[in-house]
Amino acid sequence: MHSVVERELELKLVLSPERSVPVPARLTYRTDDPYAVHVTFHVGSDSPVKWTFGRELLVEGVFRPCGHGDVRVWPTKVDGRNVVLMALSSPDGDALLEAVATVVSAWLERTLRVVPPGSESERLGIDDGLADLLAPTPADDLWLGSPWPSDESQEGDAHA
Repeated sequence: MHSVVERELELKLVLSPERSVPVPARLTYRTDDPYAVHVTFHVGSDSPVKWTFGRELLVEGVFRPCGHGDVRVWPTKVDGRNVVLMALSSPDGDALLEAVATVVSAWLERTLRVVPPGSESERLGIDDGLADLLAPTPADDLWLGSPWPSDESQEGDAHA
């Protein structure tokens, strides 16, 4: 059975050093997708904006700057409060989002209790799936036996 760890929160969309707007968001972690976190932003458009990136990136980003390319995460202080900044880049544009560090950390701790770091692959069942795929079946005997006569056979044209 799969579990979901969700948290509704308000992020700030940073428009400039002096100006930001609140953005309702939801953090989602699913044990059937154990390496990823999903962030859904409700930015006033018809459909929410969804981002998916590695849980490890967000865990590390709470403590130190990390990531490159489309998603970068780093901790900082704003007005004396600990926050986590997420810089997201896409062909549609760039966004800088600010989240309260304690809220993100508490949610991440819940995900880490559900699926501890290093145990993600067990949740995927890859080993079980591979074992099933590689398990011999009765039909394998048909495939393992060669349908062609061997080179040693005396049938056919003999080249002397």
